[in-house]
Amino acid sequence: MARATALLKTGAKVGGNYLKHYVKKQLFQQDEKNSLHEANAEEVYETLSKLKGSALKAAQMMSMDQNMMPSAYVERFQQAQYSVPPLSYPLVVRTFIKNFGVPPQELFDYFSKEAVKAASIGQVHEAYKDGQRLAVKVQYPGVADSVKSDLRLVKPFAKRLLNMQEKDIELYFQEVEEKLLEETNYELELKRSIELTQACSHLEGLFFPAYYPEYSCRRILTMSWIEGKHLKEFLAGNPSQEIRNRVGQILWDFYHFQIHELKMVHADPHPGNFFFTEDGRVGVIDFGCIKVIPNDFYEVYFKVLDERVMRDATEATKLLHGMGFLHADDSPDEKRFFTNIFKELVSMLGKPFRYEQFDFGNSSYFREIYELSERIASMKELKESKKARGSRHTLYINRTYFGLYNILNQLGATIRVTKPAFLSVS
Repeated sequence: MARATALLKTGAKVGGNYLKHYVKKQLFQQDEKNSLHEANAEEVYETLSKLKGSALKAAQMMSMDQNMMPSAYVERFQQAQYSVPPLSYPLVVRTFIKNFGVPPQELFDYFSKEAVKAASIGQVHEAYKDGQRLAVKVQYPGVADSVKSDLRLVKPFAKRLLNMQEKDIELYFQEVEEKLLEETNYELELKRSIELTQACSHLEGLFFPAYYPEYSCRRILTMSWIEGKHLKEFLAGNPSQEIRNRVGQILWDFYHFQIHELKMVHADPHPGNFFFTEDGRVGVIDFGCIKVIPNDFYEVYFKVLDERVMRDATEATKLLHGMGFLHADDSPDEKRFFTNIFKELVSMLGKPFRYEQFDFGNSSYFREIYELSERIASMKELKESKKARGSRHTLYINRTYFGLYNILNQLGATIRVTKPAFLSVS
């Protein structure tokens, strides 16, 4: 009830801010939109950061794509990638006693009472055991139990911020709910962390923490401490273009291998999950959000990037049906409209795959994506369509690529574009 009341109060404040915005616009004949977004972003973030859990996680995810919402929200919500108000130490102790039967100071040689990092679903404490420095992630109490109710409460904010229809947001939130429930299961995260880090251990320039099953359980996850700088701090050191390109290539190769070889991918590529070193290596943490890619979806998803295939009208129609973008009962006008829109989207989002090298530092590409997104969002045909368009599997794959693209853009990296063997984009 308290969580619902907090969000309802925030909703009322946001509504009041919109009212004041329109009054000012009429009186002073000037655009107050930026100040409106800043005021609303502050209200929403402050509420979600206090609630923590899946509501804040949804905000964190939305901030990964800088084209999805006004910049004021992106800048404010990105704080969830690094720090939110921490959980009190007595509650941390209670979590340890419930799961291990002893407080943390009896399990480790040293355990920090203050969290060194507090994020959306859990917070991290520094610990030592037998001389090994450790990072211990402790989940906030009740997070797993509140996923469904939190998403139901945050949905109205998401609809407004993302400018999405009910049918589309419902498809999105079904997938988000499934992934968030997986993220609250630290035993599953432990298993996947070990599997994926071992599978990717041969990739040059990457490093990962070691994991400790004996000090982990469903609500606590223990790993070795890794050193490095987060993206903003790394860039503040003014690394050379060579280093920027190197770490960008490492990230591209990491995701290419997961998607095309493992068919499962670290689907939470926000900057807080990466550590960069001055000599051009990249550390990766947080394998809680993993998207397993079905084989039939994988083949369809990447075939649409093949311009030769998409020029074949029959094959293109088959692929669009396979992705759920077209439906059997669509009218001829709907088929024509949505086919053209999808081809334009694919051409834009798949642009890097048409080059041997791609300069992600060229912000004109991202402006083009934003302008296309704005134009499509305002189309009457999309607003009036009663059907969700697209497979649920596209949601986390698209977010993975958008998150990767955004990091590469911030790095200003030019990378060698590796492609799946079957892809022809000539």
